Amino acid sequence: MSETPAPDAAPADPALDDVTASPKDRKKLWLRVGALVAFLAGTYLIAWATGAQEYFTLEKVRHLVEVCGWGGWLAFLGIFCVGELIHIPGMVFVAAGILAFGKVLGGPLSFVGAVLSVSVSFVVVRAVGGKPLTQLPWAFARKVMSRLEDRPIRTVFVLRLLFFMAPPLNYALALSGVKFRDYFIGSALGLIAPMIVMVLAFDWVIGWLTG
Repeated sequence: MSETPAPDAAPADPALDDVTASPKDRKKLWLRVGALVAFLAGTYLIAWATGAQEYFTLEKVRHLVEVCGWGGWLAFLGIFCVGELIHIPGMVFVAAGILAFGKVLGGPLSFVGAVLSVSVSFVVVRAVGGKPLTQLPWAFARKVMSRLEDRPIRTVFVLRLLFFMAPPLNYALALSGVKFRDYFIGSALGLIAPMIVMVLAFDWVIGWLTG
């Protein structure tokens, strides 16, 4: 998992730099941030208003996967991605996948679903909000961002070990300057150990979710 430090480079979109950008460009930057906040708040409110979150319980996800028959694995991956966007804990889907498909198939399938869901979240948030964290004017913030860009895969790997599939982590990394390729590799590597632990400690996970 060795990486060659990335050379110093200008922001991907210099026109959006909060230090040198024109008022028009700064306004564009903050409009994108506002659009992202509205999007995230909107998805949460819609899920709450429609009661969608009530359908993403362990038993209901398992039941939905089972009634889909041979297409159950596709349904599982799809609802995994949707659930991540509306802040459903990833452990619910991992547990449901193992219950529905067994440890041998459900474990790997849950891992694929986890990587796919955090990737979809990254793409959606990046498309709406852009990369405003690279444009912060404060020296400390720029230093943190530069370290992320120097060791992106290693940094994402460690963050995944610590925070698993936490949606705020997906959002923060999407809004940073990290490339999708590095995010994907770091996430995939960082999710391996937590997923293995969840499979091995499956009885405890089920007890925690249903207790």
